[in-house]
Amino acid sequence: MSKLTFDPQQLSIDSIAGEAAVAADRLTPAHLRLRFANPPKWQPEITDEHRLRPDIVSAVPASVLIPIVVHETKPTLLLTQRTAHLNDHAGQVSFPGGRVEADDNSAVDTALRETEEEVGLHRRHVEVIGTLPDYVTATGYRVTPVVAIVQPPFDLRADPFEVAEIFEVPLSFLMDGANHQRRTYDFPNGIGRRSFYTMPYERFFIWGATAGMLRNLFHFLRA
Repeated sequence: MSKLTFDPQQLSIDSIAGEAAVAADRLTPAHLRLRFANPPKWQPEITDEHRLRPDIVSAVPASVLIPIVVHETKPTLLLTQRTAHLNDHAGQVSFPGGRVEADDNSAVDTALRETEEEVGLHRRHVEVIGTLPDYVTATGYRVTPVVAIVQPPFDLRADPFEVAEIFEVPLSFLMDGANHQRRTYDFPNGIGRRSFYTMPYERFFIWGATAGMLRNLFHFLRA
């Protein structure tokens, strides 16, 4: 896969999604468990990435963990900054995860294994509460987002080859449409354009597939 040919942070903001934030009482562990146990009717958002990869069958299967960390004051979401030398999504903010391997028993197993390998979070700290619909990336992956509640305390250890940094973002910030920006890149020579979400937080720039999956979590919790 080729590396990204444009800098999304240099693009102007087209619009703000602007939907009302998910209520705080819907971000508690009890409500999150109940929501995934009894999912509502809702519609995932179809992104430009999916349109660029219409053949979902040929996409490489992968899984990521969406780890919601339960702190006493407020829940956060654990994310990683990928190292700059990787072939896919180099330098980008992402959830811990990766492609399915032959020994994995399920999408959940892939997400737990990859999370332990990338950030050192042992599965004994992870309570899987459900999954979101598969997300197809422009780089040709069909990603299953596995949502989990993580109870501190726990130790983390970044894999230096894949992970440059581990950080947390308040879940309330990510589940607020006022923080969801739309930006567009026009490819050279008139070959098309790509529109995507961005969610800048402090010095971290969340965008692309990660932001797209967060939008689906947002829709799911608001439904």
